[in-house]
Amino acid sequence: MYLSEGSLAEIPRIFEQFRAIRTFLVVDEVAYNLSGAATQLRQFLPPDAITLFSGFEPNPKIEDVELGVARCRDADPDLVIALGGGTAIDLAKMIASMARHAESPRNIAVNGLALSQGTLPLVAVPTTAGTGSESTHFAVVYVDGQKYSVADPCLLPCVAVVDPELTYSVPPRMTAATGLDAFCQAIESIWAVGATDESVAYATSAATLAFEHLPTATNAPTPEARHAMSLASHLAGKAINISKTTLPHAISYALTADYGIPHGAAVATTLSSVLAYNFGISTSDCADRRGTAHVRQRLSLILDILRAASVEQACQQIEAFVSSLGCNPTLASAGIRTEESLRVLASRVNAARLSNNPRMASQEELFSLLQGRSTIGAGSRRPTIPPKATAG
Repeated sequence: MYLSEGSLAEIPRIFEQFRAIRTFLVVDEVAYNLSGAATQLRQFLPPDAITLFSGFEPNPKIEDVELGVARCRDADPDLVIALGGGTAIDLAKMIASMARHAESPRNIAVNGLALSQGTLPLVAVPTTAGTGSESTHFAVVYVDGQKYSVADPCLLPCVAVVDPELTYSVPPRMTAATGLDAFCQAIESIWAVGATDESVAYATSAATLAFEHLPTATNAPTPEARHAMSLASHLAGKAINISKTTLPHAISYALTADYGIPHGAAVATTLSSVLAYNFGISTSDCADRRGTAHVRQRLSLILDILRAASVEQACQQIEAFVSSLGCNPTLASAGIRTEESLRVLASRVNAARLSNNPRMASQEELFSLLQGRSTIGAGSRRPTIPPKATAG
């Protein structure tokens, strides 16, 4: 992994490492040109050895995967390079792997088939600081409007080139949305049922960096803030690669599909409500086998990151943070208030992500949460942690 300003210049060395001649380049064309990557890569890569795949829409569609797989097979590349945001990188992950499999991309995605034949070597070059897709072993794809997650160890890119300079041209609205994705990933990873000591360490660092630097990166960008957010995004990706995400992400997919709210901003609309909800955990609704004391210990780390003395203050900090980025901190502020719309959202929560939340939730509890009526309960102050408790 390369993470430094100007690290895109490492591409020739990576080509030598893989003895690559033919390249299949999956790019978000806007990011490719505005970031300056196109100019730089033209210096490194002979044009006659490149097959360019672009023109896809945000949020990967199975049709784009199928087209990319066909073109990749025709090109017979030695190396696949993904350059762009999460869509470009997720598409490249699926193309590089599915091109080596006889099963159709649709069958692999819908039926969760194993990618037993591995993948073509993949280099991921993010141009946004948010998804952390360059450091995860899964990819998202939409099939007939329904979201599927394709997961396999081979989907983790062989090399990540994280060059903060490529994010300098990202406009404020996208900087905010992608940065919020990283922040929410990190916060969720801390309380996730699937969290480990390792993932919590990554997540804590990522959340701390994003909380400190995302407002500057959005509103008055500096090289320091851009670098910090690139690092935060990468660390958040490493965290969820272990723990996966939870309830705010589970709710967000329908918000993006139905209301067009950018993914990271959609996740952020329920983050404070879910934090409050999770603090109301009890033995009867705890989904984490390690118990309520363990969950509250993890939740206390989030209060430390937010420099909050109580859950109420932490929720206020999150909402003020999201507002400072020009995004909506609640569903109500996004104009989603009617009982009908909230019940539809509650019915479309992603079950896999919901099951990774430390506190279980029924349909009615989800509806109350979406209304902003989560009850924090007795643990409204910083929880008391047993002296010998550990993060594991």
